[in-house]
Amino acid sequence: MAWEATTRRRTFGVVVLGVALVMLIAGQTVLKGRLQEVGFLIYWVVCFGFTCLAIITAFLDLRALGLQARQQQRDLLKNTLNKIQSDAEKKQKNREAP
Repeated sequence: MAWEATTRRRTFGVVVLGVALVMLIAGQTVLKGRLQEVGFLIYWVVCFGFTCLAIITAFLDLRALGLQARQQQRDLLKNTLNKIQSDAEKKQKNREAP
């Protein structure tokens, strides 16, 4: 079964954020004295990259959620107007039928 786009996006965001968090904790505890010069720089740039990727994913999810909400509002308005129109037509037919 294929995952929905929202589920995939949120799962990806959680995984990326989790990797960044684990890297942060490991970098501040286990690896604090072991990383030297270039290794230190590369490690923290990768950690920063995962953090940025998580932020970008969150913004994409927010944008998709906004688009979905606007579409649902349009659909609701359209359905409401159609219902009002059909009710008005029914009342008009009832007045003409007697």
